[in-house]
Amino acid sequence: MKVKNILIGSIVLSSLLFSGGDIAPVEPIVEETPEVSEWSYELEPYMLIASMTGTSKVGHAPTLEIDMDFGTILENLDMAAMVHFEAMNTNGWGIWLDYGFMDLSSDITGSVGGVTNARVRQGTLEAFGMYRQTLTEGHIDYLAGIRWWDNDFDIGHNTLPIDIEVEEDWVDLVVGARWTTPINEDWKFSMLGTIGGLGSDLTASGSVGVKYVISDLLDLDLQYKALWADYESGTRGQRGYFSYDVTTYGPIIGLNFKF
Repeated sequence: MKVKNILIGSIVLSSLLFSGGDIAPVEPIVEETPEVSEWSYELEPYMLIASMTGTSKVGHAPTLEIDMDFGTILENLDMAAMVHFEAMNTNGWGIWLDYGFMDLSSDITGSVGGVTNARVRQGTLEAFGMYRQTLTEGHIDYLAGIRWWDNDFDIGHNTLPIDIEVEEDWVDLVVGARWTTPINEDWKFSMLGTIGGLGSDLTASGSVGVKYVISDLLDLDLQYKALWADYESGTRGQRGYFSYDVTTYGPIIGLNFKF
């Protein structure tokens, strides 16, 4: 009986194997991995070949006409620092930080004798949130946040009783957008515009430029930028009055590190 059962079982198994059988192959179970948000970063030290034009007024003093080209600024420059940073998530949201600082001083010999010492320190910080909209070619970054201004003026004279010190800082709410599109595999074109106000009556900036892709980790950034603010505090004609209606503009050269 046992031999008979074994023979029957062997015949059935052989039939299944040689006929292709109905034994379905076991497929491996693949578990889906949830998408992970990732960050990318850009850090760019840069130089603004700055010129300045506009007007400023302090207290009872006459309105000062400002018209300085890059050569004049460079001649009187004591220190400068300029850096840009971006962090972008794969979900489209990001952070934008930009800081520029200039410290200028000059000794001016007047027609009535003596020496007037003037010192100007100007700093500007931008802190924006970003959202990136991907286009068929390139993308648009929408920006919203603050622009903080920090301006200090010190004016003195070695013989006359002139001693003027002004420390003014204010914050503006700013919105804007930047459009970036590839020109070819190596070059990218971008255009930026912002506008705002709060501390200022009005502030605006604009830039246009290109980036050359040196490698996956480095770009050469070439732009032309203008930054303007129309600010006023105090009462006109009074000692504490201050106005600042100045545009800083010029070419930018930077190295953009990507990681």
